Amino acid sequence: MTRLWRIFRRMVEGERVALLRGLGLSMFVLAMGAALLGLSGWFIVAASAAGLAGVGAVFDVFRPSAMVRFLAIGRTATRYGERLLTHDATLRALTKLRVGLLSGLSGRSHDRLLRLRGAQALNRIIADVDALDGVPIRLFIPLIAGLATQVLALIFLSWLVAPAVGVAVFLIFVVGGGGVFLWGVRRAAETSRKTEAAGQAFKSRFIDLVSAREDLSVYGVLSTQKAMVAEAEVRRQAFARLTDRIEREVGALMMAVSAIAATAALWIGGAMVESGSLTPARAAIGFFAALALMETLAPLRRAVSEIGRMSGAARRVEEMLGDEVPQEVRHSALTEPARLSFDQVSFSRTGRAQPVLSAFDLNIEQGEWVALKGPSGVGKSTVLLLATGALLPIEGTVRLNDQDVTSYPQGTLALVSQRASLIQGTVAENLRLAAPEAEDAALWAALEAVSLHEVLEAKGGLAAKLGPRGAGLSGGEARRLVLARAILMQPKVLLLDEPTEGLDHGTAAKVLAGLRSALPSTAVLMAAHRAEEHGAADRIVTLGA
Repeated sequence: MTRLWRIFRRMVEGERVALLRGLGLSMFVLAMGAALLGLSGWFIVAASAAGLAGVGAVFDVFRPSAMVRFLAIGRTATRYGERLLTHDATLRALTKLRVGLLSGLSGRSHDRLLRLRGAQALNRIIADVDALDGVPIRLFIPLIAGLATQVLALIFLSWLVAPAVGVAVFLIFVVGGGGVFLWGVRRAAETSRKTEAAGQAFKSRFIDLVSAREDLSVYGVLSTQKAMVAEAEVRRQAFARLTDRIEREVGALMMAVSAIAATAALWIGGAMVESGSLTPARAAIGFFAALALMETLAPLRRAVSEIGRMSGAARRVEEMLGDEVPQEVRHSALTEPARLSFDQVSFSRTGRAQPVLSAFDLNIEQGEWVALKGPSGVGKSTVLLLATGALLPIEGTVRLNDQDVTSYPQGTLALVSQRASLIQGTVAENLRLAAPEAEDAALWAALEAVSLHEVLEAKGGLAAKLGPRGAGLSGGEARRLVLARAILMQPKVLLLDEPTEGLDHGTAAKVLAGLRSALPSTAVLMAAHRAEEHGAADRIVTLGA
């Protein structure tokens, strides 16, 4: 609960006014419900007593009935406003929480970010943030509003009925209802967590079944994967049924608490009526108000069933938020010629005694092409990641025009890695990730620079549809589409990791010539294995020599 409270406080920080208004309206709704039922009970009993006494003709029925109508209509309108305010504020708070998560994730090391790639990690993050919408709506706002309403009921029942009735109702609801809630939380926490974990397992396996069905069929394990999906769903349903049963048990016990409170109010009020110290109409207020106060417990039933899910989500989200780093002041985009420099840069990976780089020096001027040469594992990709700021050197500096590379906005440097990062959608949509306002002519020019325009014309042009991760293109075509996207960015420094991998010799030479023609003033640093890449460079730097 402590972790959930910290998440709640974080959500309140950005939406304090709206959530406080929603909390106030929630209290008002509960108080109006108790007042409505209490007044109705008093009205019925008082009118009956007046009729039996023969004074019904002079009994004022208009003002109480008008108040009953006012409370009924006002309660409905207030409930609508409360739902509108709290849900809107919660959605905005979740939006800010997602921004905080992205900030936290962006501060992680490149190696840790690589482990977050894939559908499973993305599903986990999305599900965790979605689970936290219940923290204010189903947990803390109902808890706070319910407790405040019980205090108000204690005051008014002690004044309107009798102190004994007010204290009895208050203690039964607070002690009994609180005990049932804590018991339910303790019992449902693990089951709720397992239900969520089983749901995530089902999602992950089902996504694997759909996205890799062709490979699974080729290897003859499609039926095995289908059985695993069905098994995960059976397990999820089993845990869901158990969680639902616990929720129903908690609901039944909360209703029992309400019945006990109403019985106590009726018993104490009846005894006082018998002794002549209380009128029947006033005694009815205590009984009916106690029945209405069940609403202070009812919302917590749902919270009990989701407590494990919310607690697990809060723990994981808090860990990611803990990695949040303050945003540094960034320079505006470069307008002058760019010069990339490595000054005595050393880098070592965690757990390895041997450094990947040691006292590495390199200067690249505007328009110059430099190729990094050397066997696999010598540190060529590491140099590129250091140039982007994704990795930080343990010694030395990496600078762009005498300023740290991390101090410049996105787009100043562009990295085309060995993995082609494409999305499901059209060719134009993939290209416009780099230049949202680019005209079709600019897109075609970039495609022509990487010798991809003829291929895509045959596939449907800019409107050609690509599947997940660029399905529909070969490896070399996907690589060239990513290079075309880099051209549209017009970066001051372009970092290439084996840019012509998967291309034949003639196409590789055309692509490299097209890149140089499209980006004449861009400084280019590339990790190179092929002769075409070495031949395109102005200078070759051999690592590990």
